[in-house]
Amino acid sequence: MNNASSVIIKYAACPICNSGNIQPHIEVKDFSVSKEIFKLSFCEQCSGLFTDNVPNQASIGPYYQFENYISHTDTSTGVIDTLYKSVRKLTLRAKRKLIEEYSKKRSGQILDVGCGTGAFLKEMKDNGWQITGLEPDELARNNANRINGINPLPSDDLYSLDMTVDAITLWHVLEHVHDLHGYMTRFNSLLHAGGILCIAVPNYTSNDATHYKANWAAYDVPRHLYHFSPKSMQLLADSHGFKIEAMQPMWFDSFYVSLLSEQYKNGSQNLVSAFWRGLVSNALALSDPSKCSSIIYILKKIN
Repeated sequence: MNNASSVIIKYAACPICNSGNIQPHIEVKDFSVSKEIFKLSFCEQCSGLFTDNVPNQASIGPYYQFENYISHTDTSTGVIDTLYKSVRKLTLRAKRKLIEEYSKKRSGQILDVGCGTGAFLKEMKDNGWQITGLEPDELARNNANRINGINPLPSDDLYSLDMTVDAITLWHVLEHVHDLHGYMTRFNSLLHAGGILCIAVPNYTSNDATHYKANWAAYDVPRHLYHFSPKSMQLLADSHGFKIEAMQPMWFDSFYVSLLSEQYKNGSQNLVSAFWRGLVSNALALSDPSKCSSIIYILKKIN
């Protein structure tokens, strides 16, 4: 899919912590769109991974152009899409409760970055919160209005927002953001003192990631630019005036990711194997959320 007009980013240092102590780690296929192979590099300093030779922000759009990119649509065309939609309905209330618990507010101002079709923002609005959503994809913004009565702004408006908020959320979004440090700096300036930043990302140090290796669906190259470990998230938070208040597991993600990974690995949706792998991964994370397939990091603004 790369062509002469594409601008490719080749990293000389880790994009998470800026260390030059990086080395090749693994090669992963883009199973969803291009079928290209992308190299992941490992940072000795922060233990994060990052996708190398990725298209820049202006060039990456075509890699998002597939029919079932489910955060942008409202279709349920197969087992995996249907599972995703069903679980999302179950988790919306839990996400709201999480925000209320750590913000210590039952209502307030919330900014959801990468809000997709606006389901989470509708949950917050219906429960007394004042909402603002940002979403880069025009189709998703239109669907947010049609389906949920939400009117997100284009993501570029992040830098021109004239407001302060009690909470900022990114549900599987930060790994897509090219301007990682610009976003983190901006989040700090948008939050009230003591405000919370809630970031959900895949965890490549989980058991299901170790099991599936290059077939682990949550690598999702090249759309996922970074592959965070708990240590790398800690260093990123520290460098932008945040502390990690808590880590919460996303129990359903291990099953969803394992189901996709089985398809990538074996060419079929092996429900039994996927359920077992998800169960094993979650069992290991019961006593330690840092081992879960995906983690919600609750960051508190400290300066």
